Amino acid sequence: MSTTEVPKRVLVIGGGPCGLVALRNLVQRGKFDHVELWERRSEVGGVWHLDEADISKTKDLNGRFPSPAYKGLVGNVLPEFLGFSGFPFPTPSTSPHQPFPTLVDTQAYLLDFAEPYKKSGHIKLDREAISVEEMTSDNQNGAWKVVVKDWKNGGQTAVQYWDAVVIAVGQYDNPVWPQIEGMDALKEAGLATHAKWYKGPEECEGKKIFVIGNANSSNDIAAQTSPKANGPVFQSIRRPNFPGFPSLTSERIQIVAPVSKFVLKPSKSQFDVILSDGTTLEDLDVVYCGTGYKPMTTFISVLDPSKPLEPTLIPLGSDSVTPARIPSLHRIIMYAHNPTLGFVGAIYVYTPFIMADVASTWLTLAWCNECPYPPTPSGRLQFENDRLALVKERRASMESPTSFLTYSVMGPDEQGYATGLREDIVEARPELDKVLPVWNNETIQVRDGMFKTKYEALVYARDRLSLSKPIAKS
Repeated sequence: MSTTEVPKRVLVIGGGPCGLVALRNLVQRGKFDHVELWERRSEVGGVWHLDEADISKTKDLNGRFPSPAYKGLVGNVLPEFLGFSGFPFPTPSTSPHQPFPTLVDTQAYLLDFAEPYKKSGHIKLDREAISVEEMTSDNQNGAWKVVVKDWKNGGQTAVQYWDAVVIAVGQYDNPVWPQIEGMDALKEAGLATHAKWYKGPEECEGKKIFVIGNANSSNDIAAQTSPKANGPVFQSIRRPNFPGFPSLTSERIQIVAPVSKFVLKPSKSQFDVILSDGTTLEDLDVVYCGTGYKPMTTFISVLDPSKPLEPTLIPLGSDSVTPARIPSLHRIIMYAHNPTLGFVGAIYVYTPFIMADVASTWLTLAWCNECPYPPTPSGRLQFENDRLALVKERRASMESPTSFLTYSVMGPDEQGYATGLREDIVEARPELDKVLPVWNNETIQVRDGMFKTKYEALVYARDRLSLSKPIAKS
């Protein structure tokens, strides 16, 4: 077990669910002199905070992060897997036939959770971390130099030093676009939109729509826009659907082959699509890309571990990192070469809220020298090496590996991963055994049942919409 000096000043960057629960755990379960959270927007909630600037698809006054959420959004995780330890998620406003919390429900929960920390001054809104730089060990100010932009003071910048930093920003600043011939031309013409900027089906009235992907975002967009589209919505799919992404079949959604090429019309107001099976679809108006996101670490610079005698800052991660991930993380939480940099929410799991709770509790106790971690960088890198090898082995055994079989997607490993963190925590603090979420066969069975429940909720909503349509009078 590594034993290091307990950080005195800890900064959390990001006021979404991961950052909020990390703040709570650092404050209540840690032994630090000062903990602070910065959120670059004017309210906490992350992707669950939707304001009028987001709805109108404009940037807010300072050009900061717009939420990818939209009015009418309903989640796909049940309330029991959303509540942070000691702060259960209330019964959602939805009906028994649709038990998943809405955007409004989730946003209200996060605001309630954050309220005490806003009042105490632990949360600082309108503060954006521009850069985070690792300092040499002889720096007396702190391990990390952070440049902050204060939007309440006209975007004025300042430099602060912190002993430890938690990165709790998600992937949503970095949408992934498919590398397809002609896509750039469609983007320039304003005919290609990433799912991040989808704001509801109203914008699709009377349009001929093409959707790429078949995960949650793509399925939602196809289902929601199909009643308003001019003709069927074409949904392009490369691989079979992932079991965790329930979707409804519809005569107004036509599944088609992967795209070979987009051809922008001379008018630049429409385009054709040439599919890999030779089919051509003509005169389409918009393509939505539900093709995911990639890790955002470009604002973080670390000392090059390969040059210990020549301190040189390099970016932590880049597009060249393969497979795509935040590199060099022990248990996908702690930076292996400097344990005072932590990440919460760097992985994809079925239950992100409660996973962030357990991960940030583990990090808190690790920094307090209560949860064990290897004492050397090579020891801390072993987790990454083992996982890379496991993913490589699994992909080699599959004829057509799913795109969700990657380093950062826990999938079937979620139970073992979370349970391992939880065991370390309870070993250090037995009293937390009663409040922390549990991953066992029973809870996994309930979690896996969410997909059937979500499908039934989608069917109910579709049938209810059909019954609500007025009957034509003779």
